[in-house]
Amino acid sequence: MSRGRACAAPPPGRRAVLGALAGAALGAAGCSAGTARTARATPSPAPALPRTTPWRPFPGEVEPAAKERAVRLVEAIGAWPDGHGGPAAARSRVEALGLPAALAGQAGPLLLPADRAALQVVFAQYGGILPRSASVLVVCRQWLRRGGALTPGGTTVDVRLSRGTHGWTVDALRPAHPGPAARALPASTRAALSDDRITLPPAADADLRGGRVHTSVAKAMRDLARTYRIDVSVVRSGHPLDVFGTSRPSDHPRGRAFDVWRIDGHAVADPATPRALIERFMRDGAAAGSYNVGGPVLPSGGGAGLFFSDATHHDHVHLGFRA
Repeated sequence: MSRGRACAAPPPGRRAVLGALAGAALGAAGCSAGTARTARATPSPAPALPRTTPWRPFPGEVEPAAKERAVRLVEAIGAWPDGHGGPAAARSRVEALGLPAALAGQAGPLLLPADRAALQVVFAQYGGILPRSASVLVVCRQWLRRGGALTPGGTTVDVRLSRGTHGWTVDALRPAHPGPAARALPASTRAALSDDRITLPPAADADLRGGRVHTSVAKAMRDLARTYRIDVSVVRSGHPLDVFGTSRPSDHPRGRAFDVWRIDGHAVADPATPRALIERFMRDGAAAGSYNVGGPVLPSGGGAGLFFSDATHHDHVHLGFRA
């Protein structure tokens, strides 16, 4: 029986009908008010975290085991169910992977206080790959639930690995530190931030908003976005300070480079992506002002000293600028 029916009673006569109808109306109003009071007293349900999927390397990746090792660690540290937040629980999750628990203490922004967290790895690219050592840049988005609030965030973690007799192990975590947002930005930077054909992950977005990225980078992004939809992986923070395995300073930390991992929806690391698309993009990157364009292919027909290709850049296109 419904609540409305429980509030009204069937009358025997005309006068009783009129009285009963009036009583029913008052009773129904009372029932509605009670229902409203109950609804107001019921707390709102906690916001649902986005559904995430484990990241997997593409077929034909260079040293996919190194990427998998780095990614599994970041996923384990940066996501937890209710009641499993905090450093102690993170150390346990790291140990469960067979890695030193102390690595959890290097996770920085991945371990902000929250009741629950979800993490999605956007992409894992090489910051450098050598026979016995590697830098894997794990680009991720993270969502933190605190009480009834859901806060989006994320970062890029430079995961340093070494190869031993039992495979790859993690030696250190170096999360990105983009710094605070600037009060004012150049017009070219504002335009790049608002361009819906440019997808920026959290650390790269914060790099531009911090005003520490050269205008040549922002301008080139906009120039390329007129022709392509581009997914940026790394700009300034989260990248090794030096070209991996050397003492030469990288253009990235100086705000003079950016990397693209997907072009028009095609991942650079995916062997199904047309090589002609990547080659054309690299040439257009040079036309947009880059003096140092790296990728998985060498564009044919000249450009000696302008283009390069190696194992580190098989999964992304690098665009560097002098100023």
